[in-house]
Amino acid sequence: MELLYQGRMSDINFIDAGWVIDGSGCSVSENVRFGIKNGCIVSINDSGFKDSAINGVVDLSSCTILPPLVDSHVHLCMSGTDDPEVRQRQLDMDFVEAEKIISKHIAQHLSYGILAVRDGGDRHAHALRYLNECHKIIKTPIKIKVAGKAWHRTGRYGGLIGRPPHNGCSLAEAINNSSDGIDHIKVVNSGLNSLKEFGKETDPQFGTKELSDAVNLADKLRLKVMVHANGKRPVAAAVASGCHSIEHGFFMGDENLELMTEKNIIWVPTACTMKAYSEHMKKGSIEHEVSLMNLEHQLKQIAKARKHGVTIALGTDAGSTGVHHGSAVIEELSLLISAGYSLPEAIKCATLNGTILLGIDEFGLIEKGKPVTFIAINGEPSDLPASLSSIKAICINGILKYLE
Repeated sequence: MELLYQGRMSDINFIDAGWVIDGSGCSVSENVRFGIKNGCIVSINDSGFKDSAINGVVDLSSCTILPPLVDSHVHLCMSGTDDPEVRQRQLDMDFVEAEKIISKHIAQHLSYGILAVRDGGDRHAHALRYLNECHKIIKTPIKIKVAGKAWHRTGRYGGLIGRPPHNGCSLAEAINNSSDGIDHIKVVNSGLNSLKEFGKETDPQFGTKELSDAVNLADKLRLKVMVHANGKRPVAAAVASGCHSIEHGFFMGDENLELMTEKNIIWVPTACTMKAYSEHMKKGSIEHEVSLMNLEHQLKQIAKARKHGVTIALGTDAGSTGVHHGSAVIEELSLLISAGYSLPEAIKCATLNGTILLGIDEFGLIEKGKPVTFIAINGEPSDLPASLSSIKAICINGILKYLE
């Protein structure tokens, strides 16, 4: 992705957009003219373009404008490759190699209009070190929120992305001793979804009391808690604790969905992981059939979540097998739409809801009084989400960049 032109908003009085999806979930607006002053939107005219011959007009009339995207669940140290040797090497790599891989993945996110990512942890906390040592140097506009290393119970799933508390140390105590520099806390409270037995549930890794103590501590530290949980009981324990988000949430059931609405807990469903598995498994195999069944069930749960009013934030689990950084947002948006979300509603999941979860104030909505921050995508809204691979421009806090 190459920078072709850069202009400051001091030279721009108006921006003409063919279509606008503002991030609120409301209907698409057509032929919109934005009035710009001091890098902020001062007027929004949706009654069509007027005088096109005046000075300082940026013509994006062939584009759809929307807020920058947010991927609320990624693993920056891992690639979406299905090569087992590469995946193992990435788990064991040193920071020198990790730095190159993370930089590549960040560039991939930017090329799809993603300006914020939330990392779910890695074994060596490479993403945390990268944020502290390299992020400012590469001068990327992408905001990176990191967990460092995730937490899991000794002997249970989670070693790929974290570590257990030391012997004799509670989860809350362990978090208190290892919270420096992180943006949020990641707890693993179930196993992975089985690809051999449909709907198989694992026991919770931590009980409600342990999780509640961890969440209460996190609140004091002003950190949010994201919980990997699949199955009714692991999700129920996490929801009862008052955690801030449920990650994955396969097979959680209606009762948990209703409680999440009551407690205002955000769900990051990562449905595209199962789609990716189905595409990488041999057709006709048990794994292929079960992954398709898992996907179908998750889409039904997403439809119920919409009905119950659960807030969904788009997350892809990029770095999982077949789930590639950047491009996976197209798959996840498509799945949200197939589950019953309108395009504007799905975009809201990938913009405003993500910024709320990540605690970002700079963007999320396109509205009067906000800084001029958006992505411009070639084509009409009907071309989305596939057209996210064809971004024409990105505007960040009053700096307009045309991209190739």
